[in-house]
This record gives sequence, C-alpha cells and structure tokens, in this order.
Amino acid sequence: MTIHLYYFHSNRRQEGSMEKWWFYSEGSGITKSILVRDSNGENYSIYFDIENNIFEIDNDSSFLSELEGSFSSYKNDNYLNDDDGSKSDDHYYDNWNNHINSCIDSYLRSEISRDCSENVNSIDSGSSSIRTSTNESDFNLSPDLDTTLQFTRIQYSHLWVQCENCYGLNYKKFFKAKLNICEECGYHLKMNSSDRIELLIDPGTWYPMDEDMVSIDPIEFHSEEEPYKDRIDSYQRETGLTEAVQTGIGELNGIPIAMGVMDFQFIGGSMGSVVGEKITRLIEYATNESLPVIIVCASGGARMQEGSLSLMQMAKISSALYNYQSNKKLFYVSLLTSPTTGGVTASFGMLGDIIIAEPNATIAFAGKRVIEETLKVTVLEEQQETEYLFEKGLFDLILPRNLLKDVLSELFKLHGFFSNKNQHES
Repeated sequence: MTIHLYYFHSNRRQEGSMEKWWFYSEGSGITKSILVRDSNGENYSIYFDIENNIFEIDNDSSFLSELEGSFSSYKNDNYLNDDDGSKSDDHYYDNWNNHINSCIDSYLRSEISRDCSENVNSIDSGSSSIRTSTNESDFNLSPDLDTTLQFTRIQYSHLWVQCENCYGLNYKKFFKAKLNICEECGYHLKMNSSDRIELLIDPGTWYPMDEDMVSIDPIEFHSEEEPYKDRIDSYQRETGLTEAVQTGIGELNGIPIAMGVMDFQFIGGSMGSVVGEKITRLIEYATNESLPVIIVCASGGARMQEGSLSLMQMAKISSALYNYQSNKKLFYVSLLTSPTTGGVTASFGMLGDIIIAEPNATIAFAGKRVIEETLKVTVLEEQQETEYLFEKGLFDLILPRNLLKDVLSELFKLHGFFSNKNQHES
C-alpha cells in the first residue's frame, strides 16, 4: 500500500518557478519523485530511491497534469472558497504552500509507529485524511480542518532515528557510524550493549562470559499484565540478549581488559540476580587475572520483580570491588551513560577509581517524579544531568564517545596496563 503525500510549491513572483510532488511508500522504503519546472517552462521528473541507489531524470510532463489537477481541487475546496472572487491566484498558491508546510511539519514531529498494521487498518477504515485510491478522491481534505491535516502515524523508524533533544532526523544507515550522536545538535542518544562493545573492544578480541546464565522467577512475582518469566522471554527475543548485561574479556587498543556493559533495552537495564552475579564473576575473574575493569552503566536500578534479591546484588558487587580495589590495588573505571539511576548509582556506578560520564546523560538515585511526590519539592531536569552534576564534583570527567577509547587507553597506560605487544617486546 502506498501513502501519497503531495507537496506543491509555486511562486509566480520569481522567475524560476518550481513544483514538486513527493510520496512515501511503506512497502519499499523512502522514494521520491520530484517534478521540476525550469525558468524556460520545461518540465523534468526526477526519481530517486535511497535504498536501491536509483537516480533517474526524465523530461515527462505526465506528473504535471496530475499535480495541477490536485491543485485545482484544493483551490476549489469549500473551506478555501472565496465568494467575491477578489483573491488572486498568488493568494491560493501561498495558502497551498503554507498548508502543506504545516502538514509536513506535523508529519515529521509525529510519533514513530511501531506497528505497521495499525497504520494500514486506520487507512483502510478511512480515519486518515490521506487516501490511497486512484480516483478523484485521491487527495481528500476533511471539511473541519483549516490548515492542518490529521496524519496517521507512519512507520519510518526503519529509515530514520529522531533525536530526543532537537527532534531532528538522522539517517539510520549512517547513524551507527556516527556513534549514535545526532548530527544536528550533537546530542548523545542511547546505544545498545553490542554497539558499545564494538566501539571499545578491538575487532576479534571479545570473549563473552556466562552467556548461558538466565533469570528465573525466584519470588514468583505476581503481575496482572504479564508474568515475569514471559516478560523475560519476550525481551530475550526482542534484543537477542539473555540478560540486561553483557560481560567478557577483550582488548582495548591491545590492552587486555574485563568489561561489563549494561543494556537499557532489556527491562530498562534493571539489576536482578543474574545481572549482579555476572558482574560479580567478571570482577572476581579480573581480580585473579590482574585485569583492569570497565563497567558501562545504563540502568533504571534494582529489578522490582525480584524483590530484596535484587537489592542484595548492590552489596555483593560492592564487596567484590572492595577486594579488587583495596586488597589487590587494581584499576576500575565506571562509565555512566543515560540513564544511570537507582541501585546502580548507589553501588558500583559510583565506586570507580575513575568515574566518566557521557554528555547529556541522566544520572540520579531517585527519579524526578519520585522526589517531587515524596519530598514535595520541585526538581529541575538539569539537576539530574551530567553537566550540572559535574560542577558538583560527582565524577571526574565528561567524555564524548568519539574520544572514549583513546582516553581509556591512556588511562590504562598511566596506571601500568600496557598492550600485549609491548609486554612481549619488553
């Protein structure tokens, strides 16, 4: 099914006038057909398909008749009807331009639809102002609308990632190469654990630990919505992970390290029994092998579905870190990403020898809403963000992702950890 979005712009007061016709096809990804009229009155149709790398230009005026027909329908529509006939064509062209600009703005700011079937059903039931038929009702405007169409949610998440800060769109094909940083405003968006491992660990050197360790339902948590075990299974299918943390050993610029990476996509990165056990085993392994440790924190805190067992993980991990840091004098780096809250903040998140935070990250113990409802005070959002907390001395440095690997490498060398290559040469 193809959803048509018409865009028509004409300014007769300029020498070079231009008309455009755009459409979005859910079935084949983003494609665009643009009709361009040059200053000599020649018409050219330009077609390109981003996914299939197709770019074609043709001198064909077939689009023009359809475009002008749509314009005439709009011009003669009831809510733009001018009884006295006093308004010029320029007035209608300007209204058309403003109207469509408003529509496009609404479309770009609409929420991403995760369920394509909802979109199809809403279109088939006639709830959208955009029609997919090929007759004269191809572009129908609801009588009760003035300048804004009520657009159906359109699924474009397979092509674009919308920035949480500036709402700009980032092309998904290049987003990973840009380290999930918005190219418009530089905002650091969330990364999953696999991408973080790829960012920090040298290719071919990552060896995961305890991959077969999975959660059960230790307290038989009762939920009216979805059983805890079923929820675990659904997140495992959705993310491809067994739990909310990946642990393992690898090399960072040739330096052997032990690393744990939490994943917020798995039940909000919440810390249950398995998460605590995997991190504890990682620290104990690093203690025995005298390896530096990095833990990348991204968590909403302790997992409520496991009750006090999840809270016990705070003490267990902290105890393992005490032996690692105080008794063995080894080096632990804590990397705080957005969000790091709750029991993770209150335990190993703040126990690093060096604590690094990403820009724009939300870092807190209790959430803003919880504090406001409990203490009856107003909490500003920036009071739980990296830049504000850095000024209060909560961590050692704020580090953007593109510098992270090199800075960590220098920190390890400064603390006496060198690459295997240098050790063999010495």
